[in-house]
Amino acid sequence: MRRPSIEPRVWQPPRLDPRSRPTRPSLPRLTVLSVNGHGTEDVVVDDKGHVFTGVRDGRILRLTPDGRRLDTIADTGGRPLGIELHPDGRLLVCDARKGLLLVDRTSGEVEVLVGRGPELRVCNNAAVKADGTIYFTDSTSRFDLDHYKADLLEHSGTGRLLRRDPGGAVETVLDGLHFANGVALAADESYVVVAQTGAYRLDKVWLTGDKPGASETLADNLPGFPDNLSTGSDGLIWIALATPRDRLLDELLPRPPGIRKALWALPERLHPKGKRTVWVRAMDGATGALVHEFYGTHEDFHMVTGVRERDGKVYLGSLEERSIATFDVP
Repeated sequence: MRRPSIEPRVWQPPRLDPRSRPTRPSLPRLTVLSVNGHGTEDVVVDDKGHVFTGVRDGRILRLTPDGRRLDTIADTGGRPLGIELHPDGRLLVCDARKGLLLVDRTSGEVEVLVGRGPELRVCNNAAVKADGTIYFTDSTSRFDLDHYKADLLEHSGTGRLLRRDPGGAVETVLDGLHFANGVALAADESYVVVAQTGAYRLDKVWLTGDKPGASETLADNLPGFPDNLSTGSDGLIWIALATPRDRLLDELLPRPPGIRKALWALPERLHPKGKRTVWVRAMDGATGALVHEFYGTHEDFHMVTGVRERDGKVYLGSLEERSIATFDVP
């Protein structure tokens, strides 16, 4: 696929506090469960313990609670990313090539809620209220998913947080986001949180109370690239950190744009590579306080892009692996 050109913008990243990065492994023992597909980008768990994920070839997979049976329940024909349980019993799927979808878990029928097009280029992650209102991200208006690294290098801030009401109307909640990614709702639906992967931050938008629509920073200057978010059964906001921040990228972002253009023109093998880590955090969405941090390495799993906590068990998805992983919260 032909690589698109980039028009980099100068941006000064916040200086990384060395104390914000773990100094020792804190990752509990992982159980890695293989699947017959590449890139289990996100995961969701139903009330029976079945785990659902989407893979690169467009299939939606269901894994039994014991990990022994894997079924293909649908095929979107695109590239599924974020996956959620919809109040009507179907799966809400963010598909980078098809748009915002509803998938029937029994028949496999796919309904397009918001199709991919000029107004939705990379549908990435979502969260849904009890009344069916959906908050979802369009990561970038500049590049397709295959070239997501171009958006991180260009840093033009064309991502958005969108809202679709139960009647089908879509509006922009926040724009100017640097690769808009994960979305999570407060347990009481009083606010929604969105991740900006390229800005190393989480933003919170109030939905109720005395300042509905107002946005504020929930977490800034994160030590890694935040990806998908989810709200745990514990009420915490869980964050997948795909890789630690790249020092070279941070050094290049405030420098003349031509340097990044030259780097982008180099063969892929010469581009910076993310470190192989397994890294998730959980924070109190009301205060921003860090509650859990699990960090380490595993020979059979890395690049966590999806995280889901349910009843003390954490489920992980990865953009790069042919598996999902689980661990128990100590």
